[in-house]
Amino acid sequence: MTAQTETSPVHRGRFARYTDTAMAACLGVMALAVFVNVVLRYGFGSGIAASEELSRLLFVWMVFIGATAAYPAGEHMAFTSLVGLLREKPALFGVATAVIRVLVLLGCALLAWGAWQQVVVGLDSHSVVLGYPVALLPLPALLCALAIGAMALVELIQRRPLDLGHSAEVE
Repeated sequence: MTAQTETSPVHRGRFARYTDTAMAACLGVMALAVFVNVVLRYGFGSGIAASEELSRLLFVWMVFIGATAAYPAGEHMAFTSLVGLLREKPALFGVATAVIRVLVLLGCALLAWGAWQQVVVGLDSHSVVLGYPVALLPLPALLCALAIGAMALVELIQRRPLDLGHSAEVE
């Protein structure tokens, strides 16, 4: 398979298509809201106050949807120099892979715990203009941590080796 067919939309999974669609929808609504607000503000002297709140909310969701989608695609930053050297020693490579997955799980647990605390605090507060619960801002961080943690746990249980063949060279 060539690199072009691997990244072709036909060969991508359903999860990737859904996340791409969700991110595109967020970006499209944000761009439209900001564009209309700029035109109204500079062309007619008034703007839409909800535009800024809506854009901020959608941006946060878009970032965490993207972070979740990047994990199974192997697109998060990876420092693979040390682990790449262990490729010839399967036992050490397996231990390093397990340690990395456990560290990912720990990071996800910490993120989820902090995000959950913010969700609980935000349930009693509402945004100034749109009036949505402020808990909607940290909620995508919680969902992202749970999703990445679940994927890392499955990879750990299945003893799936690290994918060192990402598009960048070994760093």
